[in-house]
Amino acid sequence: MERTSYFKNKLFFLITTSLILMLILAVRTPSMNRPIPKPLGAPAPCPSLVSEESITPLQNTAHLLVSAYMDQRVDGFDVRIIGIFKRDSIQPLDCFFCCLYQLSTSTPARILPHSDHFGFPYGTTDVLCQIPQSCNATHVTLLTQPTPVKPFNQTWLPIRNKKTSESEERRFDFTVCISSLFGDYNNVLQYTQALEMYRLLGVDRVVIYKTSCGPELSHLLESYSQEGFVEIVPWPISEHLNPSHGWLHSEHGGDVHYFGQLTTLNECIYRSMQRSRYVLLNDIDEIIMPYQHDNLTSLMNMLQQQHPNVGEFLIENHIFPKIHFEPSGRFHLRQWSRVPGVNILEHIYKEDPDRTIYHPHKMIIQPRSQRPKLLKRNLGSVSRSRFNQL
Repeated sequence: MERTSYFKNKLFFLITTSLILMLILAVRTPSMNRPIPKPLGAPAPCPSLVSEESITPLQNTAHLLVSAYMDQRVDGFDVRIIGIFKRDSIQPLDCFFCCLYQLSTSTPARILPHSDHFGFPYGTTDVLCQIPQSCNATHVTLLTQPTPVKPFNQTWLPIRNKKTSESEERRFDFTVCISSLFGDYNNVLQYTQALEMYRLLGVDRVVIYKTSCGPELSHLLESYSQEGFVEIVPWPISEHLNPSHGWLHSEHGGDVHYFGQLTTLNECIYRSMQRSRYVLLNDIDEIIMPYQHDNLTSLMNMLQQQHPNVGEFLIENHIFPKIHFEPSGRFHLRQWSRVPGVNILEHIYKEDPDRTIYHPHKMIIQPRSQRPKLLKRNLGSVSRSRFNQL
């Protein structure tokens, strides 16, 4: 009995000792399922407050910032910030950069309000900035004083158009920039016909700044966006200002001309600068239609050969009224009868222009021209069902 009790006590001791050793190993040995702590690395390259919006309020001012682009065409400056500034409260500003791993010293900004504002309190404004030496700038903001009180509370804009390779820069021949889309506009049929016409004419991308539109048109634009032909830029101008539905402040009131139309078209030029050879600034009810060439690129190749130093071509508007119809009715298609909007194919009669008054123009520009010369061409256009004929 004593021998049996001895073995039982020894077995109990061995089991207890083994359990204690296993418990110690389990505590000291990290589990394979336990997350391994990340090693400490370099600090974050930028503060976290980076704007992902297309309109960003500038702290301590009444101004709005839209975007920032590399632009070294003006001596002494490297970055152009596009904004919408309150014209009666423009004060000196400083540029403040986020470099690759550090914040920069500030540099004085050069503020360039645009001359076209049509009497509205707010107008398109460019701000030129110089990047400090030894700063590989990735983001920029503007300050109302040279040294920020709380540098990490600034809201930063990413700097776009930083050069990569030439093959990546020149992806498109032609980009069309469409004026601001707002209200309950739902002209689906004309929008579709205009987009398909531009596709046939060799346009690679259509950029649309969208505040709002009708539901059918919104669905249409989303389908074009998914296939890559249309780029939709959200434009929530109504959240920041009281935008005007008209072009003249004395008649239409509001804070800014036509939902910020001038700002969006200028922004589109810089957005397209490194990826498009030509940019056409246009309304959706207008089409520049070459009649001696199959597409817009071949047209522009001819014009550039004739005028090698010209970087901006102005095309005169001509109106094809929607109250007059093509008499045969061959374009009055039954399958389009339930599509909301104007069928531009039915309107083929052009008004005789009144040469005693000024006729508006549309632009085709080379966005990378250093100092573009301008050429006016009485080459035609379509409006209200409006086509520009070249």
